[in-house]
Amino acid sequence: MHTPANKQPAATPTSGTGQPSDRRHACTALFTSFLKIGAFTFGGGFAMIPLIEREMIDRRGWIERTDFLELLTLAQSAPGPIALNTAVFVGYKIAGYRGALSAVTGVVLPSFIIILLIAMYFTDFRTNRYVDAAFKGMRPAVVALIAAPVFGLARGMGWWKIGLAAIAALIVWLLGVSPIWFILVGAVGGILYTFYNRKGASGTGKGTRS
Repeated sequence: MHTPANKQPAATPTSGTGQPSDRRHACTALFTSFLKIGAFTFGGGFAMIPLIEREMIDRRGWIERTDFLELLTLAQSAPGPIALNTAVFVGYKIAGYRGALSAVTGVVLPSFIIILLIAMYFTDFRTNRYVDAAFKGMRPAVVALIAAPVFGLARGMGWWKIGLAAIAALIVWLLGVSPIWFILVGAVGGILYTFYNRKGASGTGKGTRS
């Protein structure tokens, strides 16, 4: 008698670009993925970044690492929590407006329910020494979760970009300069760099034709 092998869960169908071809399945997958990330991540938005990266890039292959880095830059530059912004950008890129709504709903729902329960029993939580001890014990893990995306995203950058990022981080840490200034300077610098390269390329092309 033939015994069927253990079946692996079917992956969401993808198009030639790596993104899902069926948006309905994509929205469901986005909701469940971000629901899982939101439910089992402690330490705020930055702690979610490596989990989103692993789920969307390594596991599902829906986004290229360079695209994710650009989306993360936009999420950091926009007002609001970075995890929520990242969910919006990633969901929209994968499945449009419905994808953005699915991702945001999934990532927000666990926190909403947990905080609602804590608010209802705030006095009991505040005076519970075991809860306080548990949160103190989780702090080292939270630091590791926040540091992980830094090293992960650095893999997609050149050495000179890593050097600039390290200098900017030191200035923010030591001098207390707002990160928004570095974002603005980086944006202007990127525009000027692109304009200079295009101008140089067009000048070279004209010289070759003449």
